[in-house]
Parts: sequence; C-alpha cells; structure tokens
Amino acid sequence: MTKTAFRESDHPIDPLFLERWSPRAFTGEAISEADLLTMIEAGRWAASSYNSQPWRFLYARRDTPAWERFFSLLNAGNQGWAKNASALIVLVSNSLMQPPGMEKPVPSHSHSLDSGAAAGNFALQATRMGWQAHGMVGFDMERAFAELNVPQGYRVEAAYAVGRQGDKAMLSEAMQAREMPNQRRPLAEIALEGGFPAMK
Repeated sequence: MTKTAFRESDHPIDPLFLERWSPRAFTGEAISEADLLTMIEAGRWAASSYNSQPWRFLYARRDTPAWERFFSLLNAGNQGWAKNASALIVLVSNSLMQPPGMEKPVPSHSHSLDSGAAAGNFALQATRMGWQAHGMVGFDMERAFAELNVPQGYRVEAAYAVGRQGDKAMLSEAMQAREMPNQRRPLAEIALEGGFPAMK
C-alpha cells in the first residue's frame, strides 16, 4: 500500500495518484504559459482510438484578454472560488475520427473517454509541478460552444481551474469543511473478476 497525509491505497502505487486532488482554495498567483503548456503536453500523449487524439484544450490565463470570457462561463458557485485560479481550461473533444484507410471521418465511440484520459494526464502533470487542477461541469456549455468558436462535431466536456493550493480560510465555511482530498470506493466494488455477479 501507499500512504500520504490524507489517503492510503490498498495496493502500492505511485504517490502522485494520491497527491492529485481538486482543491478550491488557490493563491491567485500567475502561471507562465510555458508551465501551462507543459501540463497540456502531458495530455497530448494520452492514448486514443486509432490515435485520433480528439481532445482540444482551450485556455485562458488570469490577467490576459481571454480570462474574463472564460470566467464568465462558470456558474456563480464556481466563480466564487475559481476567481483565484491561475488559469481556466475548457476541454472539448471531436466526436468524429478518420481511421487509417477510411476516405472520410466516422463517428468516434470513445472520443469522450479518450479526452478524459488526456485530462487525467494533464491533471497529474499539474500535480507533479506543484499545481492542482479542479474539474467542473458547473458552467454554461452552450455559451462555451458559441463564445469559444467550438466547431460543429465537437463536444464540450468539462472546465478546469488550475492554481497553486492556497489557504482554505479564503473559502466559505461550508467549502472549508470539504477542502481536503476525498476518498474512493473500495477496490472490491470496482474490480470485478469475470464480470458483474449474476442477477438473482
């Protein structure tokens, strides 16, 4: 098993997987484009069906012209804490792919899954670099599609706030109580040798 301050795995894994979590308290410090692109670079190397690479990371760093547009897409609850993030990202995925030998694009069954793998790589790289990434679906996806010029055939998947972890005292009392790494279901609940048990 592997153990960190707040988490413990049932089997030995790299501590990085336990150190990655989704805080809401961020310091508000600036992030360089080089650091942010390094995180996205990790996402770029995720596996995907037929190497279709359906993910696209749309981003804005705080105090840049695009920041307010991205920030305005978040719902009020997420704006309350994400205002101190260093960057905001909207992840979209292409629902079409062109496998080798095909003359035109065809629907991709796994575009969302593949993009999720890229997002996982991105978040782990952020943690490795001393940052954290907090994923959200609490934002206006329809407006994001229009205002970020997302092409037809793409799906808006999620938004991410990236920042250095800050003091939880800056959060509301309710959020402070939740500001710690959460736990996971028991492994026996998610690893099912031979399939699900037969229905009785």
